[in-house]
Amino acid sequence: MAGDMKVLNALDSAKTQWYHFTAIIIAGMGFFTDAYDLFCISLVTKLLGRIYYHVDGSSKPGSLPPNVSAAVNGVAFCGTLAGQLFFGWLGDKMGRKKVYGMTLMLMCICSIASGLSFGREPKTVLTTLCFFRFWLGFGIGGDYPLSATIMSEYANKKTRGAFIAAVFAMQGFGILGGGIFAIIASAAFQASFKAPAYEVDAVGSTVPQADYLWRIILMVGAIPALLTYYWRMKMPETARYTALVAKNVQQATADMEKVMQVEIGTEKKEPTSAVKSNNEFGLFTKQFLSRHGLHLLGTCSTWFLLDIAYYSQNLFQKDIFSAIGWIPAAKTMNAIEEVYKIARAQTLIALCSTVPGYWFTVFLIDRIGRFIIQLLGFSMMTVFMFALAIPYDHWTHPGNHIGFVVLYSLTFFFANFGPNATTFIVPAEIFPARLRSTCHGISAASGKLGAMVGAFGFLYLAQPQDKTKADAGYPAGIGVRNSLLVLAVVNLLGTLCTFLVPESKGKSLEEISRENDDSDEAGAQVDNH
Repeated sequence: MAGDMKVLNALDSAKTQWYHFTAIIIAGMGFFTDAYDLFCISLVTKLLGRIYYHVDGSSKPGSLPPNVSAAVNGVAFCGTLAGQLFFGWLGDKMGRKKVYGMTLMLMCICSIASGLSFGREPKTVLTTLCFFRFWLGFGIGGDYPLSATIMSEYANKKTRGAFIAAVFAMQGFGILGGGIFAIIASAAFQASFKAPAYEVDAVGSTVPQADYLWRIILMVGAIPALLTYYWRMKMPETARYTALVAKNVQQATADMEKVMQVEIGTEKKEPTSAVKSNNEFGLFTKQFLSRHGLHLLGTCSTWFLLDIAYYSQNLFQKDIFSAIGWIPAAKTMNAIEEVYKIARAQTLIALCSTVPGYWFTVFLIDRIGRFIIQLLGFSMMTVFMFALAIPYDHWTHPGNHIGFVVLYSLTFFFANFGPNATTFIVPAEIFPARLRSTCHGISAASGKLGAMVGAFGFLYLAQPQDKTKADAGYPAGIGVRNSLLVLAVVNLLGTLCTFLVPESKGKSLEEISRENDDSDEAGAQVDNH
């Protein structure tokens, strides 16, 4: 029985050691890179519009047409979704470690390539950018299921939630890192290449060197990933994969003895071809459906609903920043100054609401459990979204912006100290080892589907109901107030779907996934809280 294996028991009861922190850093740097690469595009889209879509004689600086903007921002999401499904499946087939190196290499190569373009025409530059950002997303997608699975399989049962959350929290630092680097780079360019504001000199406001700025910002994303490649390759395969999936207990024991620097020893009764359990059912079987069907529905639906709300925030960010004066009107700035102002605003948001939320989760998840954090997070997001939507007219008046920003920040604090972290953690814990990476990939891909709905569906929905007031190239929508009401309802549904997901706090992975049951009836049923 899987539960009796000495090596797995040793991992479950291990004290927090140095190898836990190296695993967090190795897996976390992948996440740092993911976040940097996915979010840094929003810092440079305005600049791309000014460089490649300048219209002579226009009162406003050039901007990307709606379809181009959607492609540039969304193509990485499509790649991520595909990568989550493909590498999630591959991680269960080939082993976590082998696939982990592939995803990292893909991310490094495509980060660098997305800053290079073939040709100087707007069409060729943006086509190249979209092509490489798709494959960059594909690599990033693989990092989701693998980082979560590796961390959950290395961790002990007492602090497993905090360790997986710490890997995920590196996402906050990635967003922060992207913003800080863009601030430094644009300030350096601004000091070296002086330019007038757009309203003073339309053509002169975008210096030729600005074309290098966006490329440098995108390419720097490869550096943190390259730094950890060597350590990623030196990490042994996780013991749970080697013992439970590859069926080689002795190898698993030897690997973990080296990592943990302790003597574990294998029982004589455990041959190399380890435990033969009745639990060999695949993903598309009745047994899986009866045991884990509702769990998978729970992890997919909650991640899907969360990401609709989470990624729609980008819509309101620019309006909020402009309203409270963080970002002045585009025509009053030159191209490089605009990058600086946008990066500064995003960095402040990351510092105030994004990063703290992640770390609240890290410190509290093993004390109060995944279920409570997710339920609390979704409930608070629902409340704050209604508080923004119902008196929306009140928030638009001058002088009330600060209240709007506070409520808005609280919404995203509770997303990160809530479902944004827990939806990543739980799928890495509640499924059997041979399907863990696949199921995490499926759940994460549902999330990315929600992200696309959030990012693009709401781009159209949030347009004013009066066609004449809509942004150039967009049809009339349902307005911001109604969009916020829709988002509040989405969060309410997330609260309800949370009840499908079991609590995994303080249990071993084999106990949660019932991997040590020899039959369907045996062993303790995972109680649904």
